[in-house]
This record gives sequence, C-alpha cells and structure tokens, in this order.
Amino acid sequence: VQLQASGGGLVQAGDSLKLSCAASGRNFSNSVMGWFRQAPGQERKFVAAITWGGSITYYSESVEGRFTISRDNAQNTLYLQMNSLKLEDTANYYCAADRESRRTYIRAQYRNRGLYDYWGQGTQVTVSS
Repeated sequence: VQLQASGGGLVQAGDSLKLSCAASGRNFSNSVMGWFRQAPGQERKFVAAITWGGSITYYSESVEGRFTISRDNAQNTLYLQMNSLKLEDTANYYCAADRESRRTYIRAQYRNRGLYDYWGQGTQVTVSS
C-alpha cells in the first residue's frame, strides 16, 4: 500500500497550489482520508479530512475558507486545493488514510493522527513573501 503525495513547490504569498495524493495497492474509496502538515521543529498537525463518501469535509481553523479537500474515488486520488497561501502555510504536507472501511467518526477524531493508518511521504510547500 502506498500513498504518493505530489504537487508541492515554491510559491508566493497569495498564490494557489493543488496537491495530489495517489493511492496504490489498495482501494481507498471507502476510507476516510486527510491531509496533515509539519513545519520544521513542530509536530504534525491536522489540515483537512474528508469522509469516505466525500460528502463531509473538515478543516483546521487556520485553513478554513482557503483550502478545499476533495477526492476522486474512481482514480483513488485525494486532492488539496490551496488558495490565498500565507507564509505560515509553509510545511511538508502529508496525505493519510484510514484502513477501516465505511466508518464514520465524531468530529474530533478526524483531526487525530491516530485515526490514520497509512501515510504518504510528504510534499514540501514553501510560501515566500
């Protein structure tokens, strides 16, 4: 099982960027998936999550209204559209997936790293002024 994150890069503040996470080795269409990020010297933090059906999304307060998480289950791919990027968005971004199938959780659980069993290798996003 592999999650391959891509799409990171160096952008200026205010720009947009779209991350992708291609899954292989297993069909994740029935799994909760999410994005986390980790800046140097900081712990890995929740960014966004999407339910297995794709109908419900969750965001951290710092990205709400600027980022959009989505999924294409036919392509077994997760996305993160990032708009109005800020300097503080600079981090290594990781995609993650729950190994359970068709599970729903309380809101707080989606933000918990422990929910996710599979992790991508990370893609670096650097926002400059």
